[in-house]
Amino acid sequence: MVTRVLRRAVVPVALAGMLMLAGAALGGIYADGLLFRLVAGAAVLSVGVGVAARRLPSWTVAPISAALLAGYAVLALRLAAGDAGLTFTAARDALTNGIPRLLTAMIPIEATPDTVIIAVGAVWVAGLAATEVAVRGGRVLLGCLPPALVYAGALYVVGPNASAATSCTLAFAGLVVAALAGTSVTAATAHAAVRARALGGAAAGLAVVLGLIAATGPWVAGRVTATPVDPRRYVQPPRVDSLDESPLNRISGWALDPTQQLLEFRPGFVPAAAPAPSAAASRPSGKPSASPAQPGVRLRLAVLSDYDGVTWRVGGVYRNAGRVLPPPTVAAGAQVSESQQQITITGLTGRLLPAVPTPTRITGARVAYDAATGTLIRPEGLTDGLRYTAVSQVETPDLNLLPVADVPSGDAWVRYLKVGPNTPAQIERLAEHLAEGYGAAYDRAVVIEQFLGEHYRHVADAPSGHAYPNLAHFLFGRRDLGGQKGTSEQFAAAYALLARMTGLPSRVVVGFIAPAAGGPVTAGDALAWPEVYFDGVGWVAFDPLPETDDVRPVEEDFTPPSPTPPPSPSDTPAPTGEESSAPPSVVVAAPGAGGPSTALIASGASGGLVFVLVGAAVAVVALRSSQRRRRLTFGDPAQRITGAWLEFTDTLRLAGNPVPAHLSATEAAGHASVPPPPAKRGGLLRRPVPPSGAEPSPGAVPPSGAVPPSGAEPPSGAEPVADVPEAPPLPPLDALVDAINTAGFAPEAADAGQADRAGEQVVAYATALRARRNWWRRVLWSVRPGPLRWNRRP
Repeated sequence: MVTRVLRRAVVPVALAGMLMLAGAALGGIYADGLLFRLVAGAAVLSVGVGVAARRLPSWTVAPISAALLAGYAVLALRLAAGDAGLTFTAARDALTNGIPRLLTAMIPIEATPDTVIIAVGAVWVAGLAATEVAVRGGRVLLGCLPPALVYAGALYVVGPNASAATSCTLAFAGLVVAALAGTSVTAATAHAAVRARALGGAAAGLAVVLGLIAATGPWVAGRVTATPVDPRRYVQPPRVDSLDESPLNRISGWALDPTQQLLEFRPGFVPAAAPAPSAAASRPSGKPSASPAQPGVRLRLAVLSDYDGVTWRVGGVYRNAGRVLPPPTVAAGAQVSESQQQITITGLTGRLLPAVPTPTRITGARVAYDAATGTLIRPEGLTDGLRYTAVSQVETPDLNLLPVADVPSGDAWVRYLKVGPNTPAQIERLAEHLAEGYGAAYDRAVVIEQFLGEHYRHVADAPSGHAYPNLAHFLFGRRDLGGQKGTSEQFAAAYALLARMTGLPSRVVVGFIAPAAGGPVTAGDALAWPEVYFDGVGWVAFDPLPETDDVRPVEEDFTPPSPTPPPSPSDTPAPTGEESSAPPSVVVAAPGAGGPSTALIASGASGGLVFVLVGAAVAVVALRSSQRRRRLTFGDPAQRITGAWLEFTDTLRLAGNPVPAHLSATEAAGHASVPPPPAKRGGLLRRPVPPSGAEPSPGAVPPSGAVPPSGAEPPSGAEPVADVPEAPPLPPLDALVDAINTAGFAPEAADAGQADRAGEQVVAYATALRARRNWWRRVLWSVRPGPLRWNRRP
């Protein structure tokens, strides 16, 4: 009796074992063993229910198993939820988003409700199907198919993110053979006819297995050393908008409202703040609230590693993470301590979550994490009152190693050395100037820090921007025009750019200085700082902000190169009096012996020249019309918005009022709203209005629109000047500014309506600006070929 029971138990045990092996393979990418335990329970219970109900009508098995599955799923969700507890909303979210969460979760995956429910459900259903086919139906080989599909799915989900599951695969094959062999043994004790039929089926099953092995063996052997496909590359990870992708743009806005409370910081154990590796370790002014008397704790909001000449961006790939985050790589010469802090959001917006770098555990909020940069986001966005606790691994570099430390190289560090194309020559020359004579990496890093701290002022009202034109204006612009001053945005961006151009792997970090004892963190505590990576030391933060406002102009120590201007007409020597008074030489041509007369040749040549000029003018008009149509109507919305911006800059250039390179879109629109008046009207120069109370000079012409005092006579000899009506205001450019900002920071958000409105505003503005010119200037405006070569982009 016992022997018979054991023989009958071979197939169910083998099926449950196959399903448990699937859980073991999938558990290789989980942070703990909870998933394997839950899957093993589902495998045993589902197969056990099928075996226990094998004598019941087949139609009753599915409802019974489904009811038990519901109860077991609730138990699994409760165990996975842990201390957070299980709510109806969390359970519904896990059932709805279980598959995408599993495929976008960060590895190692933490066992949470939304990352275990799919595996538990799949194993239970496979166990039910396998038991019905193999035990009730007696088709063991076919009954092994559901566990095989679950096992293959587990291997696919794991992909290249765990070691090869060779032992599990061999064990799975052994269980299949054991199930088939158990069927043969059971059949040997049955009736002769039944035994023959069972043995024949088992033999056929073994033959099929051996045939599959022979057919697929070479292919499988060839794939053993191949890297598996990672299904996560087919799933779109969580995305952020432009402000979260480049929070460096928010520094200027925060600086203008420094009292705005953003979050509340409550420390647990916080290690002593490490001094910045600088020639001047502490800076008493020009910085946020942290000071040597009251050291602060740096909270990191985002790490910006990519720069294309326009924007510093995180450039990260966020993966949904549980409470446990992957540990960071620690440099050999660094000391590591643990810090715990509680943060409550009180005004901060967006998706980025601040924390002491580098977080290894988060509780109280569901997060996504970019392991390459250490940046955290909350995919649902931040809300006031959100409270979470972070445990961080604080890395303190050994500063004594810096003077002899080198910087890394290779493909892994190209990202931190890459800059955008068309770097301004002035910035390149400054980087060469700062690197001259400094071979050691740390020396170059300190020289850049000292140069920025000694020549530029830190102000709160500087405009935002860190593209090449903005940084060139910050580094070399005239002080009376807003140059050589900026917020920590410009200081950090300029430092990181110069560091990369001198061979130092660098990045920009945006964060806050929180009070070490805890308390509110305001917008005035926002700070951007650069970091440089050194071999054996790790990432080291630098502080390029000035110590005081008493800084010297950059021209005293460095003069940027400037292109040689073309000679002006005034540089051409004027003719002397003798040359100007001498009569022109007269050359008398000898009369021709025959042929057409000189008058006929001259008239023909003049007519041909006029024809060529008219044809060229018509061609220019047609080409410019085609160029405008191509810019404003072809391409996606972001390309059409870019085309509208090129039409706008060409219009101002035609008007003699080009847009300065350092202006943002909003500033350029303000610059264009008040174009300079034409210098002449009717061939006469405009004369300035005399100061209030001053007597006009004899023969002075009153300005246009001026009304002489009652009873006053016009000066003798002066011609009356007709009043010139004031020109109507130019059309607005607000839609163009909004569109170009959208296309620049979030091109995927630009829509066709924005592109249409931007194009209509540009056309209306160009038409109104051209109408202000006199007739011959309007003609010249239309036939000037400059816009065809100024911008070679569509």
